[in-house]
Amino acid sequence: MSYDNNNIFAKILRGEIPCKKIYEDEFVLSFFDINPQKKIHALVIPKGKYIDLDDFNNKASKEEIIGLMKGITTVAKKLGISINNKGDGYRTLTNIGNHGGQEVPHLHFHIFGGEKVGRMVQ
Repeated sequence: MSYDNNNIFAKILRGEIPCKKIYEDEFVLSFFDINPQKKIHALVIPKGKYIDLDDFNNKASKEEIIGLMKGITTVAKKLGISINNKGDGYRTLTNIGNHGGQEVPHLHFHIFGGEKVGRMVQ
């Protein structure tokens, strides 16, 4: 599968669709999910054209990989849910492919927090 330049996250990165931005640096953009599933529901996406985590890990530079991981932590701190910031914790989730439930073909991590998230899989 090749990267779809018309997916919604690509359009957000290009500024064609607005978002409620939380954080941005040279590697990632983070914003609130438009359909929140928990009290806090944010997304963190890499700025590069990666379909999913497998694609990212196979093609991204070391700097991009580090930037994405640090970006997730930075966003959790900004949202006040990081344990290192005296928050109560959070869950990160990424979906890969059909069986994983991926809906947008651009790598993205969900950050859930602000309340008890519950069981991971039922």
